[in-house]
Amino acid sequence: MNKTTDSEKKAKGENGGYREVFRNMFSIHEDVADHEEIRERLLSGGKVTGTNMVVMVCAILIASVGLNTDSVAVIIGAMLISPLMGSILAMGYGTASNDLHLTLKHLVGFVMQIIFSVGAAAVYFLISPVKGPTAQLIARTSPGFFDVIIALTGGIAGIVGQTRSDKANTIIPGVAIATALMPPLCTVGYSLANGEWKMMGGAAYLFIINTYFIYLAACTVLTLLKVPTQKVMTPEEKKRLIRKMYRNTILVLLPMIVVLFTLN
Repeated sequence: MNKTTDSEKKAKGENGGYREVFRNMFSIHEDVADHEEIRERLLSGGKVTGTNMVVMVCAILIASVGLNTDSVAVIIGAMLISPLMGSILAMGYGTASNDLHLTLKHLVGFVMQIIFSVGAAAVYFLISPVKGPTAQLIARTSPGFFDVIIALTGGIAGIVGQTRSDKANTIIPGVAIATALMPPLCTVGYSLANGEWKMMGGAAYLFIINTYFIYLAACTVLTLLKVPTQKVMTPEEKKRLIRKMYRNTILVLLPMIVVLFTLN
């Protein structure tokens, strides 16, 4: 029988120690808020009534002006106050907690936000004297894999920031700017007002990419944090959910993949 030498034991211990240090360095459990606080924070951010709806309409109009005048500073200001990301994180919470009613409730609210946002932007661009597409509008019509990376990593940063015990978190404003949910919706409104259907398709696809990968990141992180579930999922249900996530990810990426292969 082979005996483990002292040097081998020491090497194993050191490797285990290094792994532990690395694991602790990137741990998302260290300063996490309690589950009830996480639930209240995310669901409150996903409300579509009162303050959130008023702020959203203001944000969409500010972003529309920024896109219409090619002003990056104005666009950034609109993204900072936009409440759209809150609804996506709330949907992620509903999925991670295995609460279908909660997920559907916030999905309906999110769809209402989209309708009001696009409608407000379309009205603005109809009455705006500036009709030509600016560089900032055109920039929102050609999504690529870099946008996928930004949406996914931004979504991870966003949900990690929202689940910390420190409420005065500075991560969320940066994530709002990086993931850029509002400008693509404004571009859809511009396209609708001016009959630019090709632009509309590109902008809508960029919005779908941003939304889906933020949602996917939220589901993943909240599952890792083991948020309480409405009912315990069976192993078969977990496998089915994972398969759906894989399928949906492929479907979201499929148009981009087809375009890349077509160009080659």
